[in-house]
Amino acid sequence: MELAKYPLAYALLLCLAVSAGSRSYGYGGGQYQIRGDDVQGRWCIAKPSAYNFELLRNLDYSCGQNGVECRQIQPGGSCFRPDTAFGHASYAMNLFFKAAGKHPWDCHFNGTGIVVTQDPSFGACTYPL
Repeated sequence: MELAKYPLAYALLLCLAVSAGSRSYGYGGGQYQIRGDDVQGRWCIAKPSAYNFELLRNLDYSCGQNGVECRQIQPGGSCFRPDTAFGHASYAMNLFFKAAGKHPWDCHFNGTGIVVTQDPSFGACTYPL
């Protein structure tokens, strides 16, 4: 069935999927199913496809919010390396996500954030839950 020929059927399917109580977020080649009430084991990171200027905007926004302490991505911090827009923005976006309540919409960042269920921490850099 071509969805373009049946927009009403597509809209109905979309409504049913949204009201089912779970969300599916694509990342790379896979999908993650996230229940609306499952706030443990969820992190927000930047999409690898996001442009640097978008990530820098997210970084500035996130670090400027109450409850978001970006000290770990400053020089000398445990998450400063790698010194990339993707790395720093992902850490800051996750801090904002946590401070805002860990709702899927708290990780939207104009389409540049994604909720993941695999801990993105590495080495001495720990992404808080």
